[in-house]
Amino acid sequence: MAEDIARCIETQGTLIAEAGTGTGKTFAYLAPALIWGGKVVVSTGTKTLQDQLFRKDLPLLRKAIGAPVMTALLKGRANYVCHYHLGRAESQGRLASRQDVGYLRSIVRFMQSTRTGDRAEVVDVPENASIWSQVTSTRDNCKGIECPNYRECFVMQARREAQQADVVVVNHHLFFADLMLREEGVTDLLPTANTVIFDEAHQLPEIASLFFGRTASTAQLLELARDTVAEGLVHARDAVHWPAALAPLERAARELRLAFPQDVVRLNARQLPPSSVLFPALDNVIGALGDLERLLVQQAERAETLEQCLRRARDLSERLTSWRDTNQPATIRWVEAFSHSLQLHQTPLSVADTFRRAREAHASAWIFTSATLAVKDDFSLFCGQLGLDDARAKAWPSPFDYENQALLYVPEALPDPLSTGYTAAVVRAALPVIRASGGRAFLLCTTLRAVKLAAEELRLALSEEGLDFPLLIQGDGTRSDLLERFRALGNAVLVGSQSFWEGVDVRGKALSLVIIDKLPFAPPDDPVLAARLEALAEMGGNPFMDYQLPSAVITLKQGAGRLIRDETDRGLLMICDPRLISKPYGRRIWQSLPPFKRTRQIDEALAFFDTCNLSER
Repeated sequence: MAEDIARCIETQGTLIAEAGTGTGKTFAYLAPALIWGGKVVVSTGTKTLQDQLFRKDLPLLRKAIGAPVMTALLKGRANYVCHYHLGRAESQGRLASRQDVGYLRSIVRFMQSTRTGDRAEVVDVPENASIWSQVTSTRDNCKGIECPNYRECFVMQARREAQQADVVVVNHHLFFADLMLREEGVTDLLPTANTVIFDEAHQLPEIASLFFGRTASTAQLLELARDTVAEGLVHARDAVHWPAALAPLERAARELRLAFPQDVVRLNARQLPPSSVLFPALDNVIGALGDLERLLVQQAERAETLEQCLRRARDLSERLTSWRDTNQPATIRWVEAFSHSLQLHQTPLSVADTFRRAREAHASAWIFTSATLAVKDDFSLFCGQLGLDDARAKAWPSPFDYENQALLYVPEALPDPLSTGYTAAVVRAALPVIRASGGRAFLLCTTLRAVKLAAEELRLALSEEGLDFPLLIQGDGTRSDLLERFRALGNAVLVGSQSFWEGVDVRGKALSLVIIDKLPFAPPDDPVLAARLEALAEMGGNPFMDYQLPSAVITLKQGAGRLIRDETDRGLLMICDPRLISKPYGRRIWQSLPPFKRTRQIDEALAFFDTCNLSER
């Protein structure tokens, strides 16, 4: 694999490289990149892998090769504490809770000793704490060179290091945000990059769709109102009563969120009736933004920060007006509601042409790698989504001995996955296997609703059977916290959804059983998916065989990949969905998985654990 990547770098070509678990793909792309030299940008799917590459893999390989290269880690600006916004949060004292007061003290203490300002180093403040939005900057509210803390800014420090480095490690979200917005520094790196490498590349189509589209949210509106009040009181206190002037925008933003009483909903705009309260609420927001624009035009010359608020108001007004326009070809307009915010999205039907143009604009070697890019050695879905028609694609299988290390078990007599009571049937079928494995299990569900149902059923079943296996459930802590507890306990059962299907590495005896409740077909009511399937059908394609099935296979391969992480691991993969056997497409699915031995007999599944010597692993 390293030799193929070296040839790709030499010829400035494009290579799609699927590398099975245990291949050593990180070293396979880093070694030739370091040896060949030049500027290298490595983009990862998660900040966890980003940190591992920068802090572990790169130093190890750099020392082994003896390559005198400079490396840098670059994250999005929201990952760095901002001196200016931290000072403002301290002085204003407008915190949501007493808990936030404690978190703020921790961040202030952290800032007294940190060299990087990276919020990941603040271990006693949760990553989802609301305080972070008040002590970090965004592209919209960064003061830039006007900031009194510009010289000591951690974002600027990280950019400078990235521009000087030979190897820069970023993540996909930052890469695409910068490619589109030309704000965060990657566009300064890309023109000089000899090599661009995407690890966990299977995530790219979805992330590219997010960034090649446009979004406006009620959270952005409220943040604009908050920042305008703060800057107005500092630079133009005499001009107007700022809290009263911004109250209509705040009220309109909250009324827009209340247009959807549900906590979580995703809808295509075409599904909304003309009488929907969303449209008058949206018009009210656009009107309030217009009033704010007129006010800020009169005051903007007093300070660059007020001018910045004016630009933000105009940008949000343009985005919302564009979303309101029903004549948007090749674009999906949809709504997503959360507990406290509403987002209005415009997503392109396809990102292939846009990404192709972005790639062709930079004469570099482009390398895309992941453990899951193909369906039975067919890369057409991935290539089509990103416009990689000119790419060479190749797969390297895992070196693990799956036939002897693992068993695939598909239980008999389970009901149709769409039937009532299916999750309860899954838990009943899994219980004997969980008992035989001594816990040490992941139960991976395709929806959060199934996670909740499965956890309730499993808690009751374990209690009735007198099985003392700790039960860990997604949502009861952060992913890293749950994984740390899972490894430490040694006999736990973890019930999780999408967060645990990929990017999770548990080696050894702690994980000996992976149970998957259903084949991971994307929900057909997803507004973006539904629009893409409709467009595919109109072009004469087969939406299920050309899109839904390959996508499900790639996701299933990710989930199955949690089981065997090392050449000494042994374990059982239990896929409960009877469609794997009963449907004609089932063969294509299981043939895309690693070459496990297979069984449908519960006795063989239970006997497998007798051969594993779990207590000695």
